[in-house]
Amino acid sequence: MARIKKAQNGNDVPSWASKFREQERAEMKTPKLAEERRRKADSTMKANYIKGRAQDRARYIKEGYKVEDRPTGSTVYTKQKSGGKTPAWQRKEGKSPSGGLNAKGRASLKAAGHNIKPPQPEGGPRKKSFCARMSGMKKKLTSAKTANDPNSRINKSLRKWKC
Repeated sequence: MARIKKAQNGNDVPSWASKFREQERAEMKTPKLAEERRRKADSTMKANYIKGRAQDRARYIKEGYKVEDRPTGSTVYTKQKSGGKTPAWQRKEGKSPSGGLNAKGRASLKAAGHNIKPPQPEGGPRKKSFCARMSGMKKKLTSAKTANDPNSRINKSLRKWKC
Protein backbone atom coordinates (compact mmCIF):
# COMPACT_ATOMS: atom_id res chain seq x y z
CA MET A 1 0.00 0.00 0.00
CA ALA A 2 1.26 3.46 -0.89
CA ARG A 3 2.45 5.62 1.93
CA ILE A 4 0.30 8.66 2.59
CA LYS A 5 1.84 12.01 3.41
CA LYS A 6 0.16 15.22 4.50
CA ALA A 7 -0.17 17.67 1.62
CA GLN A 8 0.35 21.37 2.13
CA ASN A 9 -3.40 22.05 2.01
CA GLY A 10 -4.06 19.46 4.71
CA ASN A 11 -5.42 16.65 2.49
CA ASP A 12 -3.90 13.19 2.55
CA VAL A 13 -2.14 12.41 -0.76
CA PRO A 14 -0.44 9.11 -1.63
CA SER A 15 3.30 9.47 -2.15
CA TRP A 16 3.14 8.19 -5.74
CA ALA A 17 0.66 10.95 -6.64
CA SER A 18 2.99 13.71 -5.51
CA LYS A 19 5.88 12.05 -7.40
CA PHE A 20 3.66 11.88 -10.48
CA ARG A 21 2.81 15.59 -10.18
CA GLU A 22 6.48 16.49 -9.79
CA GLN A 23 7.34 14.43 -12.88
CA GLU A 24 4.54 16.15 -14.82
CA ARG A 25 5.81 19.60 -13.82
CA ALA A 26 9.35 18.68 -14.91
CA GLU A 27 8.08 17.44 -18.28
CA MET A 28 6.14 20.63 -18.86
CA LYS A 29 9.41 22.52 -18.66
CA THR A 30 10.82 20.35 -21.44
CA PRO A 31 8.26 20.26 -24.29
CA LYS A 32 10.00 17.36 -26.03
CA LEU A 33 9.38 15.03 -23.07
CA ALA A 34 5.78 16.22 -22.73
CA GLU A 35 5.13 15.56 -26.44
CA GLU A 36 6.69 12.09 -26.20
CA ARG A 37 4.52 11.27 -23.19
CA ARG A 38 1.39 12.51 -24.97
CA ARG A 39 2.21 10.42 -28.05
CA LYS A 40 2.74 7.33 -25.89
CA ALA A 41 -0.57 7.91 -24.10
CA ASP A 42 -2.39 8.40 -27.44
CA SER A 43 -0.97 5.17 -28.86
CA THR A 44 -1.94 3.28 -25.69
CA MET A 45 -5.48 4.70 -25.86
CA LYS A 46 -5.77 3.80 -29.54
CA ALA A 47 -4.54 0.24 -28.87
CA ASN A 48 -7.08 -0.16 -26.05
CA TYR A 49 -9.84 1.23 -28.31
CA ILE A 50 -8.99 -1.23 -31.11
CA LYS A 51 -8.78 -4.10 -28.62
CA GLY A 52 -12.21 -3.12 -27.23
CA ARG A 53 -13.73 -2.96 -30.73
CA ALA A 54 -12.34 -6.43 -31.51
CA GLN A 55 -13.86 -7.79 -28.30
CA ASP A 56 -17.22 -6.17 -29.12
CA ARG A 57 -17.10 -7.62 -32.63
CA ALA A 58 -16.41 -11.14 -31.30
CA ARG A 59 -19.25 -10.84 -28.77
CA TYR A 60 -21.73 -9.65 -31.41
CA ILE A 61 -20.75 -12.46 -33.79
CA LYS A 62 -21.15 -14.99 -30.98
CA GLU A 63 -24.64 -13.62 -30.20
CA GLY A 64 -25.71 -14.11 -33.82
CA TYR A 65 -25.37 -10.59 -35.22
CA LYS A 66 -24.34 -9.87 -38.81
CA VAL A 67 -21.28 -7.59 -38.83
CA GLU A 68 -20.88 -5.11 -41.68
CA ASP A 69 -17.86 -2.82 -42.00
CA ARG A 70 -18.61 0.45 -43.75
CA PRO A 71 -16.06 2.31 -45.93
CA THR A 72 -16.26 5.25 -43.49
CA GLY A 73 -14.69 3.10 -40.78
CA SER A 74 -17.88 2.48 -38.82
CA THR A 75 -19.25 -0.98 -38.10
CA VAL A 76 -22.93 -1.92 -38.25
CA TYR A 77 -24.31 -4.84 -36.24
CA THR A 78 -27.70 -6.24 -37.30
CA LYS A 79 -29.53 -9.02 -35.51
CA GLN A 80 -30.16 -12.02 -37.71
CA LYS A 81 -33.46 -13.82 -37.44
CA SER A 82 -33.40 -17.50 -36.63
CA GLY A 83 -33.33 -19.43 -39.89
CA GLY A 84 -32.05 -16.37 -41.76
CA LYS A 85 -35.47 -15.64 -43.36
CA THR A 86 -36.85 -12.15 -43.88
CA PRO A 87 -40.33 -11.35 -42.51
CA ALA A 88 -43.33 -12.42 -44.60
CA TRP A 89 -44.35 -8.85 -45.42
CA GLN A 90 -41.07 -8.46 -47.35
CA ARG A 91 -41.48 -11.74 -49.25
CA LYS A 92 -43.92 -12.76 -51.98
CA GLU A 93 -45.91 -15.00 -49.63
CA GLY A 94 -46.90 -11.97 -47.50
CA LYS A 95 -48.04 -9.85 -50.45
CA SER A 96 -51.42 -10.04 -52.09
CA PRO A 97 -51.40 -10.57 -55.89
CA SER A 98 -54.07 -7.88 -56.21
CA GLY A 99 -51.94 -5.33 -54.27
CA GLY A 100 -51.06 -4.61 -50.68
CA LEU A 101 -50.41 -7.21 -47.99
CA ASN A 102 -52.37 -10.36 -47.24
CA ALA A 103 -53.25 -11.52 -43.70
CA LYS A 104 -49.90 -13.30 -43.26
CA GLY A 105 -48.01 -10.17 -44.32
CA ARG A 106 -50.00 -7.98 -41.92
CA ALA A 107 -49.41 -10.49 -39.09
CA SER A 108 -45.63 -10.46 -39.64
CA LEU A 109 -45.60 -6.66 -39.80
CA LYS A 110 -47.59 -6.49 -36.56
CA ALA A 111 -45.07 -8.89 -34.94
CA ALA A 112 -42.32 -6.44 -35.96
CA GLY A 113 -44.08 -3.74 -33.92
CA HIS A 114 -46.08 -1.94 -36.63
CA ASN A 115 -49.75 -1.05 -36.28
CA ILE A 116 -51.21 -2.03 -39.65
CA LYS A 117 -54.83 -2.48 -40.56
CA PRO A 118 -56.46 -4.06 -43.65
CA PRO A 119 -57.66 -1.80 -46.50
CA GLN A 120 -60.88 0.18 -46.03
CA PRO A 121 -62.35 0.17 -49.57
CA GLU A 122 -65.94 0.79 -48.47
CA GLY A 123 -65.18 4.32 -47.21
CA GLY A 124 -64.25 6.26 -44.13
CA PRO A 125 -61.56 8.72 -43.02
CA ARG A 126 -58.69 6.26 -43.55
CA LYS A 127 -59.73 5.67 -47.15
CA LYS A 128 -60.01 9.37 -47.90
CA SER A 129 -56.58 10.06 -46.40
CA PHE A 130 -54.92 7.08 -48.09
CA CYS A 131 -56.33 7.89 -51.54
CA ALA A 132 -55.26 11.54 -51.33
CA ARG A 133 -51.74 10.59 -50.18
CA MET A 134 -51.15 7.75 -52.65
CA SER A 135 -52.65 9.61 -55.63
CA GLY A 136 -50.20 12.44 -54.93
CA MET A 137 -47.33 9.94 -54.75
CA LYS A 138 -48.40 8.40 -58.04
CA LYS A 139 -48.34 11.80 -59.74
CA LYS A 140 -45.08 13.12 -58.30
CA LEU A 141 -42.90 10.20 -57.21
CA THR A 142 -43.31 7.62 -59.96
CA SER A 143 -42.10 7.46 -63.53
CA ALA A 144 -44.56 7.59 -66.44
CA LYS A 145 -43.92 3.90 -67.05
CA THR A 146 -44.81 2.95 -63.44
CA ALA A 147 -47.83 5.29 -63.34
CA ASN A 148 -49.29 3.68 -66.49
CA ASP A 149 -48.42 0.06 -65.58
CA PRO A 150 -51.55 -1.67 -64.21
CA ASN A 151 -49.36 -4.24 -62.39
CA SER A 152 -47.25 -1.69 -60.46
CA ARG A 153 -47.56 -1.89 -56.67
CA ILE A 154 -48.96 1.64 -56.39
CA ASN A 155 -51.70 1.03 -59.00
CA LYS A 156 -52.63 -2.29 -57.41
CA SER A 157 -53.00 -0.69 -53.98
CA LEU A 158 -55.07 2.20 -55.38
CA ARG A 159 -57.36 -0.35 -57.09
CA LYS A 160 -57.64 -2.40 -53.89
CA TRP A 161 -58.72 0.69 -51.95
CA LYS A 162 -61.09 1.66 -54.81
CA CYS A 163 -59.51 5.10 -55.22
